[in-house]
Amino acid sequence: MTVITKSRPVYTIGALSRLTGVNIETIRYYERVGILPAPPRTASGRRVYSATERRVLAFIRRGRELGFPLTEIRALLDLGAPGDASCGEVRDIASAHLDRVRAKIADLVKLEAILADAVALCTGDTAPVCPVLDVLADAA
Repeated sequence: MTVITKSRPVYTIGALSRLTGVNIETIRYYERVGILPAPPRTASGRRVYSATERRVLAFIRRGRELGFPLTEIRALLDLGAPGDASCGEVRDIASAHLDRVRAKIADLVKLEAILADAVALCTGDTAPVCPVLDVLADAA
């Protein structure tokens, strides 16, 4: 439910969840760990969120989709608004993440080759030796 006040829209946690695509329990978790500021509450104790929290939550969600760990998302949020942030600090965080992404891609390329070879060797028949299982067993 979205409630419109004189000055700005106010969202319940359910509305915020629907608008951002972030699960309600995840929103509460982000509040508990301090990455999303605790919102003000109504007299009855109900959380109310503004467009600011909506933008922050959307930023967090997108960062998670891109694989950034919460520690780096927190660091990016702590740098402040674009006018306040040091582009160098943001670049350093993004560069470190890029290095990790490239390492994962390299690992996935290796994995693809190993699995492709194993699948190519597999006849699909009942056999005492299965190339796919052998590859998986070798990794253990």
